[in-house]
Amino acid sequence: MDSNGHLQRLRLLSYNIQAGIDTQRYRQYVTQSWKQVLPHRDRLSNLNRIASVVHGYDVVGLQEVDSGSLRSGFVDQTEYLAHQAAFPFWYKQVNRSLGKIAQNSNGLLSRLRPSQITEHKLPGLPGRGVIVSSFGGDDGITVCIMHLALGRRARLRQVAFIRELVTDLPHVVVMGDLNFGCDSQEMRLLTQGGALWQPSCQMNTFPSWRPIRKIDHILVSDTLQVENAKVVEYPLSDHLPIGIDVIIPSGVRLAA
Repeated sequence: MDSNGHLQRLRLLSYNIQAGIDTQRYRQYVTQSWKQVLPHRDRLSNLNRIASVVHGYDVVGLQEVDSGSLRSGFVDQTEYLAHQAAFPFWYKQVNRSLGKIAQNSNGLLSRLRPSQITEHKLPGLPGRGVIVSSFGGDDGITVCIMHLALGRRARLRQVAFIRELVTDLPHVVVMGDLNFGCDSQEMRLLTQGGALWQPSCQMNTFPSWRPIRKIDHILVSDTLQVENAKVVEYPLSDHLPIGIDVIIPSGVRLAA
């Protein structure tokens, strides 16, 4: 923070929390599949552990959040994490509503007041979206939070949509569970022309108990300088969270 109370760096985290389910083995996708539709007593305690992880960051993008249904005990998990980790600002985007059974969502937690938040549905089958949050006005930093499709054809359409969405923005962060690797056609399309770049592709994120794939990513504009790109070693869902520090460009003012 400088002498005028402006942040000089922004700590960012992206985390697919699997609706608070603590998966630790492949076989648990079968043996604990009931947790996708029914509440269980360990979910809140796992959310509390997740809150302790996200607490040290300024802006957090969440994927596979439940916004208040039977399986979560009717707890809005984005709001719950915001309160537990003391984030004053939060936002949820419900992408797939199964009524009282499940409310699949993206979430934003922020210590900074966003100057604007919009949301978009992504191309392909219903159920995928992106939260676009701006900090510092038109010349500030825009953070896009998303969870892309499992199928490549749909992902390519979604990546093309994201590219168009961020093309004219001065400083952009794109983050989330993108469901593709660093050497994929989708990554080449997203980084084509050098407008966006991936700070690190050496660290795998999935599955959390034995990471062999990097499918969670944080990409930034070529106008942004990054430090401390890392995978955070807390296996509290089937994905590991990823974090970076963004150095705030000269002339951009983000109030602390």
